[in-house]
Amino acid sequence: MDITQMISVLLSWTVYLSGYPLPETLPVLEYQPHGFFVEHACLGNENCRAVGWYDDNGTIFLDERVKGQEDAMTRSLIVHELTHYLQDLSGKFDSESCEDHLVREREAYSIQRRYINRIAQQFSAIYVNFPPCPHG
Repeated sequence: MDITQMISVLLSWTVYLSGYPLPETLPVLEYQPHGFFVEHACLGNENCRAVGWYDDNGTIFLDERVKGQEDAMTRSLIVHELTHYLQDLSGKFDSESCEDHLVREREAYSIQRRYINRIAQQFSAIYVNFPPCPHG
């Protein structure tokens, strides 16, 4: 399955699990080296474990180390970032608010867990790593 097809399928799952409306357009997907995530998702923290990041402007970034992987955990990572895409489109959250930042992360991890548990047909733990609030 090509990446556009996979994103379309995963977006449908994310809409189903989140209750957000299905958008008319897909987000842009870009692969970046891990240093990009250290700088943008972890704000310089060298111990950064992020492999995905949504920029609140329609682009999902994934670590180039997961390029070509289609396993359930990688797909769940994309579902997590698609949740942020849908949250952004909803207009429900203030991207400058640290409180909203935490609410968005909790919701994205919850939807990611529900997705992986459904696909794997078993409980699967996910390491929760809340990125720092960029505004506080």
